[in-house]
Amino acid sequence: MEKALTTSLLRTLLLAALSASLLGCAFSPPYVPEPQPLEPGRLPTPDVAASIPLLGPCTDSADRTLRFNSNHPMTILVHGCNGSAGRFRALAQLYAFHGQQAACFSYDDRDSLMVSSGQLITALDELAGHLRNRSVTVIGHSMGGLVARKAMERERRAQWRQHDVNINLATVSAPFAGIAVASTCGNKVLQWLSLGALPASCWIVTGDNWYEITAPSEFIRNPGPLLSSVQRYLKVVTDERDTCRRKSEDGTCLESDYIFSLAEQYHPVVDNYTQLTNVQVDAGHVEIVGYKQVAPRKLLEILQQQGMLAPTPPGRQAALERLLAELY
Repeated sequence: MEKALTTSLLRTLLLAALSASLLGCAFSPPYVPEPQPLEPGRLPTPDVAASIPLLGPCTDSADRTLRFNSNHPMTILVHGCNGSAGRFRALAQLYAFHGQQAACFSYDDRDSLMVSSGQLITALDELAGHLRNRSVTVIGHSMGGLVARKAMERERRAQWRQHDVNINLATVSAPFAGIAVASTCGNKVLQWLSLGALPASCWIVTGDNWYEITAPSEFIRNPGPLLSSVQRYLKVVTDERDTCRRKSEDGTCLESDYIFSLAEQYHPVVDNYTQLTNVQVDAGHVEIVGYKQVAPRKLLEILQQQGMLAPTPPGRQAALERLLAELY
């Protein structure tokens, strides 16, 4: 009886701690679905309409047909946990403003990261079959960064059919060293002592990736080298200390935007990739990609500096400010 009570208490405490912490990666500001299509902006006229599983426009529309111009490069946005294609509608609209095509990869964030990264490979591979311009940029935020990087590892080469695609990879606020608050889930001793309650509790919160996100996992400990088709890799690390998502009228922080520490975002193997450029910036976890009333100015500046987003012509700066005000 005593052991059963201890196990039950452990399970309850784990659920409370993990739910409060791991689900902090969610976009906490109220979210209104964005089903309306993107404004064309300066986008090239589409010459392809394709139905590609899990890949579609950056909206919450039921129509997932992807329409694009095959002669121009593509940017693929990969959301984090509790995300959706529509959450990146504003960012995709900013790409359209600069004449660049963007689409969104929508995966189940409770699936194994190996499964999700495999699905991303399949989607990119099918997309590449439609492209005359062989340049693709993949940008993953938070957990989406883990998914995107794993899809680009050399060990996954056999899953690609299109090997002549030039890939630019960017990850933003991704916990490559493992999620610290999930460390209990990776504790083998506690797993045994809990009589199965620990793994079950971790699965309830995060799903099939519950162990992959922990520091002891093979996924975290041994990232492989990148595919030769990855031309460059931009890694945006966010220093999220003292950041805030929501404040009271008197300026008191009601909800922090601190999710991952710097230590969680740096990894000795990943940071030694030959293609890599590390850029560290003071920004909150959600702030960096933007949400209502907070435009992703820091990310836009980094992407433009690194050549992953076209520069804004001086004569269009006022129009960009109007668009930012409208979107955010």
